[in-house]
Amino acid sequence: MKRFILFIYGALVVVLAVATFVEQARGTAFVGEHVYHTAWFCTLWGVLAALTLVACLRLRLWRRVPLLLLHGSFLVILGGAFLTFMGGQQGVVHLEEGQATDRFMLRDSGELFPLPFTLRLDSFRVQCYPGTDAPEDYISYVRLSVPSGGERATTVSMNRILTCEGYRFYQSSYDPDGRGSWLSVNHDPWGIGVTYAGYALLGLSMLWVLLGRGGEFRRLLRHPLLRKGGFLAVFLLLGTAVAVQAQGRKLPVLKQRQADSLAAVQVIYHDRVTPFNTLARDFVLKLTGRPTYKGLTPEQVVGGWLLHPEVWKDEPMIRIKSAALRRRLGLEGDFARLSDLFDGQTYRLQAYWDASAGQAGDKLSPLEKAIVETDEKVGLILMLQNGTLIRPLPANGSVAPLSDVKVRAELLYNRIPFSQVLFMFNLTMGLLAFGLLLYKGTRRIPPAGRAFRAMERVFTCALWVALLFQAAGYALRWYIGGRIPLGNGYETMQFLALATLLLSGLFRRRFPFTLPFGFLLSGFALLVSWLGQMNPQITALMPVLVSPWLSSHVSLIMMSYALFAFMMLNGVLALCLRREALRLMLLSRLLLYPAAFFLGAGIFLGAIWANVSWGHYWAWDPKEVWALVTFMVYGVAFHARSLRCFRRPVFFHVYMIAAFLTVLMTYFGVNYVLGGMHSYAG
Repeated sequence: MKRFILFIYGALVVVLAVATFVEQARGTAFVGEHVYHTAWFCTLWGVLAALTLVACLRLRLWRRVPLLLLHGSFLVILGGAFLTFMGGQQGVVHLEEGQATDRFMLRDSGELFPLPFTLRLDSFRVQCYPGTDAPEDYISYVRLSVPSGGERATTVSMNRILTCEGYRFYQSSYDPDGRGSWLSVNHDPWGIGVTYAGYALLGLSMLWVLLGRGGEFRRLLRHPLLRKGGFLAVFLLLGTAVAVQAQGRKLPVLKQRQADSLAAVQVIYHDRVTPFNTLARDFVLKLTGRPTYKGLTPEQVVGGWLLHPEVWKDEPMIRIKSAALRRRLGLEGDFARLSDLFDGQTYRLQAYWDASAGQAGDKLSPLEKAIVETDEKVGLILMLQNGTLIRPLPANGSVAPLSDVKVRAELLYNRIPFSQVLFMFNLTMGLLAFGLLLYKGTRRIPPAGRAFRAMERVFTCALWVALLFQAAGYALRWYIGGRIPLGNGYETMQFLALATLLLSGLFRRRFPFTLPFGFLLSGFALLVSWLGQMNPQITALMPVLVSPWLSSHVSLIMMSYALFAFMMLNGVLALCLRREALRLMLLSRLLLYPAAFFLGAGIFLGAIWANVSWGHYWAWDPKEVWALVTFMVYGVAFHARSLRCFRRPVFFHVYMIAAFLTVLMTYFGVNYVLGGMHSYAG
């Protein structure tokens, strides 16, 4: 029976993972029809649920109530999903301004289904951020007429649903002319309640497993091998300063004093009010890959382009990463002039795009991506020259200006390269500390001694300095943006670095060897964000992200990723120092509980958020599926009693290293390979 459960469980994990690639290849409709919504797929889940119930009875889990509730919660969640699948109705209703309707169209069949009340659209409005065209919310002003309750006016908007007699309406889309609105409809009288009960039971059981006195988590905390003093690590960081000097011919620019006076001038940029320094800095960074150019400030560069475009168009400052595109353009270095991209009045990139388009189907080839990226840079220069890039605050006072404190805060944030400084600092310390950790593992360094204790204190102080520096940058970004910075990939990587440093600081006394892990993980997270693979600009949130669920959902999942990363590094260290493999396995088993529970809580809070926003708590989006795959893969490691291989330290550590690949796929692979609704997170 145990083998049969493992077979079904493993088959589900494989099917879930493979189906996401099938979706990428053939489209969502194919997957919905041939995988997720099929009888055989539901049967697999049903068989797994039945076998789990039998296993719980055979193992007499009623004697261990927390574990019984934990496994029972998954059965309740599956039961709720089955009720939704069998009895729920989903569809859409199209409302036209001034017209009433009492029907909606079923999503699967397209049939019209009657509503027990009447809806009429009074008006629809796209609410934008002040002074911008960026949508903050989509609002339908609706009049609801219930035969037994009269008529009332109400609204439907993003993250604000309308509920009436068991029917739930969600803002979905709108007509191009703004005189019609599309609402999603969900009628699920039993499934949502049962599923939410399963989520509540899951939260209760996870807390009970962590806090229960007789549970394995508490026993691991008291384990003598984890109480002993662990490894100690030290660092010595030698910093180097690199001076950037202006080269080449002298360019016509604004005088330093004039340019500095423009830095604090307020403009509308990226759908929010910012100092001009932010716009100018992003302009130079986008074109050159650096926040300054030849020792000139961003304001001087932008001023030069505005006042003397005939000179600056011959300045090689448009960075082109693609070697293939540089060869086509006949460039010798990595940078192009604006004049290199035009042949008289002919735009050379257009001809290259026409020649390469269609060669790779719907997916852009590397050359096409390079053309698009370079075209965006050219477009930025043209927007600056025709006056559409710089938007001053309107004179009528319709947009409130920033306070002086907020302007100074943003200027400070722009001047300090938090990510660049900290990733260099953390990676250098982490590599040195990890090397010293391995060196000490050979017993060549005595654990006591004045010099060794002094180095330990320096290392610990450096950790807190890094944590405070990262926290200061994160807090500044929070204050400037007016929201918790969790709205895109850059911000989530910043949070991951902060969480990793914090966890390392909390664990350092009991497990001193976690210090180099904290430095390495946070350093790599900051390096990835700094490399420009993610958007560093502070932007307004899209309407669906303007929700109180955002911070809890994302922060829990990022905390779990940080803990999984610690466990992966534990595995690498254990394979290097085999004599410490058992103790490191115990530590990883201890961390496995909060890591998996954080991930589970984050997934199901995200499901509740999706139900509030879109009307269904699970859409089989690639990010959702891979998060579930990660949860299931790590869930296997909890069953060391029945799976003896997880009692062997080497196997356990190899499994933790391999399991971390699912985390990488969930966070990076989905964003850059599979796409989906969660791609905005990257």
